[in-house]
Amino acid sequence: MKILLLVFGKTDEDFIIEAIKHYEKRIKHFFQFEIEVISEPKLHGKQALKRQLDEEAKLFKSKINDYDNIFLLDENGKELSSVEFAKKLEIYMNTSKKRLVFIIGGPYGFSQSFKNKYSNNISLSKMTFTHQMVRLIFIEQLYRAATIIKGLPYQHN
Repeated sequence: MKILLLVFGKTDEDFIIEAIKHYEKRIKHFFQFEIEVISEPKLHGKQALKRQLDEEAKLFKSKINDYDNIFLLDENGKELSSVEFAKKLEIYMNTSKKRLVFIIGGPYGFSQSFKNKYSNNISLSKMTFTHQMVRLIFIEQLYRAATIIKGLPYQHN
């Protein structure tokens, strides 16, 4: 099973970059994992918000395939505990040959039409985080899910 994390725009905080590298290295012991950064086009932030979100959606769509299982990390998505997320991940890993693609949008999230296209939207919390912090929080939860699936003692119940 391959898992892809698609993110919009580079991570520019060194402490977040280092922490992501730390968990990325750990995750690769459990499954194929890749992070792909979609670069922000020139003058992107100068456009109207709707146009920005539509352009981001178009860029995301260019990176995914029809056979991928898509999960948007969105504040209005379904909240799952770490154990529930691990169970969901395990089901997909055992029953699907498709790639799992988790997408983190830019600072303004996703266009409504992009959110409507995918039903597996996940929220990490009711709290608001920067889109760069979400990357770190999600990758840690992905590592936690892998350890739960394997029965390792990282998760405390």
